[in-house]
Amino acid sequence: MAYQKLGRKSGPRRALLRGQVTSLLDTGRIETTTAKAKAIRPIAEKMITLAKRGDLHARRQALAFLLSEDVVTKLFEKIGPKFEGREGGYTRMVPIGPRRGDSAPMVILELVK
Repeated sequence: MAYQKLGRKSGPRRALLRGQVTSLLDTGRIETTTAKAKAIRPIAEKMITLAKRGDLHARRQALAFLLSEDVVTKLFEKIGPKFEGREGGYTRMVPIGPRRGDSAPMVILELVK
């Protein structure tokens, strides 16, 4: 499976993923469904890997995907150096049970300390 469709066409799906990854990197944790978290996780890990690289091309690649320049600055100045000695596994998924309205399985997706 190359990617998850999440019940959306490609444009809205890309917008959803961009917004969720931007929020995750801005706040450090988000509450979302398990399916969305599994789709967001590899993208967030790639953004952190770009930040660890730290060169101009990596910064421009992150700017092309993320929605906020402030988040890119935070990513490259704070988050990237924090994970310098780590070779992956920058995020964690903590199950929190079903959502009340439709019983969708929910998780907290957070950056590892």
